[in-house]
Formats: sequence, structure tokens, C-alpha cells
Amino acid sequence: MKVTHPNPVNVFLPLNQKKILVGTLAYKNRRIYFEYSEEFLKTGWELSPYKLPLKSGLHESKDNTFEGLFGLFNDSLPDGWGRLLIDRKLASLGINPIDLTPLDRLSLIGDQGMGALEYYPITTPEIEAHVKGMEELAEEALIYQQKEESLYLDDLLLANGSSAGARPKALLNIDQEEWIIKFRSIIDPTDIGLIEWAYHLMAKQGGLRLPKGNLFPSRKGGGFFGTRRFDRKDNHKIHMHTLSGLLHADHRCPSLDYDSILQATKWLTKNPHETEVQFRAIAFNILSHNRDDHSKNFSFLMDEKGSWTVSPAYDLTYSSGPAGEHCTMILGEGKNPTKNHLLALAKKHEIHSKTAKNIIDEVQEAVCSWKTIAKNAGVTPSSLAMIEKTLSKN
Repeated sequence: MKVTHPNPVNVFLPLNQKKILVGTLAYKNRRIYFEYSEEFLKTGWELSPYKLPLKSGLHESKDNTFEGLFGLFNDSLPDGWGRLLIDRKLASLGINPIDLTPLDRLSLIGDQGMGALEYYPITTPEIEAHVKGMEELAEEALIYQQKEESLYLDDLLLANGSSAGARPKALLNIDQEEWIIKFRSIIDPTDIGLIEWAYHLMAKQGGLRLPKGNLFPSRKGGGFFGTRRFDRKDNHKIHMHTLSGLLHADHRCPSLDYDSILQATKWLTKNPHETEVQFRAIAFNILSHNRDDHSKNFSFLMDEKGSWTVSPAYDLTYSSGPAGEHCTMILGEGKNPTKNHLLALAKKHEIHSKTAKNIIDEVQEAVCSWKTIAKNAGVTPSSLAMIEKTLSKN
């Protein structure tokens, strides 16, 4: 395989059994340009209204947050585990990943990206892999992390698709539904799947908007936590935009405050109820010690009328965060946020005090049920006690 450097790259959006040309990306002199198609301009759909408004003419990103890509398109690219697998596959074919442009990477993803956007021409390399079950994929992922055993590369690449995040994942069709299944990384506790399942149940009890979740059993004990994809419905793709892509906020460099997240939510959705939905997720992160709350762990969904809603909450689990702090601060506090910070945040964004207190109380009640939920979920006594000790301080 040779790097073909497709230029330009056409961006499509599947809609009602057909694909509409959103526009065209071009790469020249290390700069990336985008232009909406005349057809798409007539739709009135703002796919990324903050950084890439629906206007005619050439658009160029004014920053280099995503190597010159607009966040709208960067959302389609995998990072962490997914990018590692793609780069290892290219290296095995004699291709230096450093030689790839962002447009090359979009063409490698083609029509398999998260969300709805598709990129043509597709240059995905041929993959020789066998369909594997969760147990085999989990074992191969663990071995690959330890030894980078090339024997398993194609299996893992085929299963991973273009999912984001640092932990190994598989995108699997289960009972005619699309699911994301998470596997343990070598730095995770052995019961990470059980912990995340318990957090899902705790969040459900706290009233959060969540995707359908499940704990899939493992022969070795414990299990694999998975969620049904919310960017897919009845075999249709749904446009999804992360907060990172919307605001050009690099998730690798914590720089946001929950104040900004609620501002973005109010501005994008124009719906007070959606602001409350987001506030509930924020309260859960603060009270449950989920400090891996970076900008890619918040997303929005757009329907076929162009209206936006807050996506179901995801990646909810116990996390110490960078240097023991939240990736996202709350009114300037990242180390020891309290209920008072939540109440002040709600007041600033005109969430009625009674509503805010009810949300916080409901989430706190769920978090206080950690011991019971975790025990019933099968979390090991050591993990249960360690997390309980931390949560009791909130």
C-alpha cells in the first residue's frame, strides 16, 4: 500500500437513504481549507455553528488545535487506542504515520467514523481478520498492550472501528444493535468493567440521561461493560459533535470550566431543559469523583430538523484525574469542588434554586448508594472500599 494523499476529500452526510454532499476539504502548503456545497447551503443545517458556520466561500481554521482541521471533522478521527492501532497497521505496510496529513486520516476512516459524517475517497487498508467474540478480543487487546503482538493487530483494528478514548474498545453488533464494548487496559484494575457497570447503575438511579448499558459476562469472571451507540438509531447515523470539536478545546490540555460547558449548552440547544440535563451530569461528575471529565466526554446530537440536544452521558467511572484534579474546573475550582460550587453554577445559569437543589439531592442520594450498588454488581471488596472512602468525603 502507498500513501495516495487524497486531495480534495469530499464530506457527505447520509440522509433519508441518500448521501448529501456537505462540502470539500483541500490541503495545500500545510494548510487545510473547507467549502460548503451549494446543495448543503440550502439545507440551513448548522453542523458546527460556533467554529464553522454555514456560509459560502472558503473556510480555514484560525487555530491549530487539531492540526488545522475544524473540530467538526476531527470528531470523526480516533485517538488513543484507535489511533495507535491504525498507526501500527500503516507501519506494518511500510508507511510512516508521520507522513500522513489530517485529510489522509479522514480518508482512512471513510464511512466508518463516529457520528454521521463520511469521507471520500476511502483509502482504508485491507484487513485480514477473523470475527472474534468479546472474550478473545479482550485477551488479544491485553496481550497486544504488553507485547504489541502483530498477530492480533488486524483483529483488534477491525473490531475497534474508529472509536475514541485511551482504553481498548470493540464496536460490535449484538441482537441487531450497535454496541461499544470496553476492555481492560494494562493500567486498569481487574474489575474495571464491574466498576463502570456499577457507576452506570448509580448514574441511572441519579436520573442522568444515559445510553442503554449492559454488563456482558466473562468466562474469567467479572465482565465487559458496554453501551449501545447513541450515534446510531434504526440503522441510521446521527450527527454527533463533541464539546471538544465544537469549541476547539483540546481534551489533552485541560482548559475548560463547567461554566463554559453550560454556556455552550444554552447557546447550542436553546432549551432550558437541556441545560438542566447537562447540569445533572455535571453534578454526578463532581459528587461521584469522576475527574476524567475532559472536553471529549461531552457531546451533542443533531436531529434531521437541525435541533440540538445533550447526548446521553458516557465514560462515567471513578477517576483521580490529572494531579488529583478534575479535567474541567467548576467556577475556578478543580481540586475540591463542593455542592456550593454546584449551586453557584446553577444560579449563574438561571437554573431555579429549587430545581438545582432537587437535582443535586437526587444525584447525591444515588452516590450514597455506592456500597449497595457496587456489592450487587460484584465489584471487588478492595475497589468498593477505596471508592467508598473517597465518595464519603463529598
